[in-house]
Amino acid sequence: MRNFDFGRDRNEPYATEYKEDGRQKEASNWFRVNPHRLHLGIIGFDFEANDVDIEDIKDIDQTLDLWAGKIKSRFAVNGQSYEVETAVSPSDDRVAASICSKEHTAIAFRFPYPTGAHCDDACDWNVNDKHTTQIISNNRNQAILKRVLDDTTYYVTLHWSGQAELIEKSPNYFVLTPKEDCWSFTCAFTPNEPSGKNEVAKDVIKSSAKYWERFWTDGAAVDFSKCTDERAKELERRVVLSQYLLAIQCAGTTPPQETGLTYNSWFGKFHLEMIWWHQAQFALWNRGQLLDKTLGWYESVEPIAREIARRQGFEGVRWMKMTDPSGMEAPSKVGSFLIWQQPHIIYLAELLYRANPSQELLNKYGKMVQETAEFMYSFADYDEFEGRYVLKGIIPAQETLKAAETKNPPFELSYWHYGLETAQKWRERSGQPRMAEWDTLLNKLSPLAYNSDKLYLAAETAPQTYQDIRFTSDHMAVLGAVGILPMNKLIRDDYMKNTLNWVWNNWNWNKTWGWDYPMTAMNATRLGEPEKAVGALLMDKRTNTYLPNGHNYQDGRLRVYLPGNGGLLTAIALMCAGWDGCQTTNPGFPKDGTWDVRWEGLRPMP
Repeated sequence: MRNFDFGRDRNEPYATEYKEDGRQKEASNWFRVNPHRLHLGIIGFDFEANDVDIEDIKDIDQTLDLWAGKIKSRFAVNGQSYEVETAVSPSDDRVAASICSKEHTAIAFRFPYPTGAHCDDACDWNVNDKHTTQIISNNRNQAILKRVLDDTTYYVTLHWSGQAELIEKSPNYFVLTPKEDCWSFTCAFTPNEPSGKNEVAKDVIKSSAKYWERFWTDGAAVDFSKCTDERAKELERRVVLSQYLLAIQCAGTTPPQETGLTYNSWFGKFHLEMIWWHQAQFALWNRGQLLDKTLGWYESVEPIAREIARRQGFEGVRWMKMTDPSGMEAPSKVGSFLIWQQPHIIYLAELLYRANPSQELLNKYGKMVQETAEFMYSFADYDEFEGRYVLKGIIPAQETLKAAETKNPPFELSYWHYGLETAQKWRERSGQPRMAEWDTLLNKLSPLAYNSDKLYLAAETAPQTYQDIRFTSDHMAVLGAVGILPMNKLIRDDYMKNTLNWVWNNWNWNKTWGWDYPMTAMNATRLGEPEKAVGALLMDKRTNTYLPNGHNYQDGRLRVYLPGNGGLLTAIALMCAGWDGCQTTNPGFPKDGTWDVRWEGLRPMP
């Protein structure tokens, strides 16, 4: 902890990083790295045994069947053909593969130790002395392996059809060698030693197909096939693939990491300010159950969030930014000072309620909505001289600003207004009276600050916004004040449109992130600028690149960036279904006859 004085007549302890050498620096580094996220296991052909290099694999034909949820692969090695189908069980952590090849190449099961690195594949293959893998049973068609890493234990169950032999090739490296040309296997990972019957591969493949058919038919759909704008086909590709990627990467029981399940970023931690970008789209695309599955995590870490607020002198709960399944707040020179993750739980719970209004949902999330709003109210400072509430002592979503210098950033002001007003609605729905002091704050919250050109500033304390590159790089968070959020009385739409136009023409677009483009599109949509909305989603910039597999590429370090995919789907929902009170059909698409967008099942945004 390090104490900070933000003018509230007290020291506020924050979990931050230390540059000074010594125990505190070592401790903060340790807490950023631990606990480690790890690969449960790496499964593939044991071509190394035959001295096969990647260049020796020829005639590759690999297709992801989105409807059936399986990968079909055909290829040849040294003239021998291989045919493989791979699928994953929708109900547990089980991989299934069906293989045909006269070569009878073994399947390798390799188990790494985690690295604890900032951004990598989490595989350390050089410390076999730090972990063990033991065969605890090996029968005719099934074997169970026990994995032990430090104080973590889990089990790997292999089940195969036909004749095959499992042997330990070296520590933490096992091979399963078939005796037949066509065979199949499943590999299941469980926290406890398994018992009972295992699913065979054909049943996993069948259940996967059933799950994905239901996913596509029950969820919303957008059809661009009637559009004549040449950009429509690429937009549709991104939309379809993003739905799939977010379903497989971001629908777990904890908030997702920005690189999902593909590889580690930020030491494997997940970032709570990003959960909105990953998962708001689930509720808007009629897949609210996938969002609901994750939000239960908030309740499990509520005691930690309450303690963060208490030690800093606030009421309610202050949600952490960079964290892990335990809810521990990772020390950060930036993240510990962010606040825009705070109202996310209110917004996301509201999306679930709008999709399925019920007393059950009010009961399930009402306490967290209330406690979150309690912090938001206590965090805002009342300026008696000017008769208004202000937000200070924060690093805003545009992370180039400093906590000690920043007051009233625009997006956070708008989010405070939306979050507290929505929390009041939740009280009314539950038969409780509105909180009078929250209404006072809503009536006296500072409006967004602007300059003489009628452009909104990056913060009230940043009059040099449009002259200093520090304020025109990173996230153009000012646009989030309208777009992510509905228009409110703190904002003038003409000043916001001026700001959008300035950002469009002058922003340092090469210093942005993947979700900045959908944020711009949402702002443009609400302000009646549909050509800019489409243009933002398809702007030709490196961080707005979508690879052939659908992943939003940022750079060599972040080849996967799922907040961009989630933001894209949220923006498309707004551009099609609009928002409360919107009277325009497909408000985010130009009305020039080239964008005949058809859709069903999407829900309007607040």
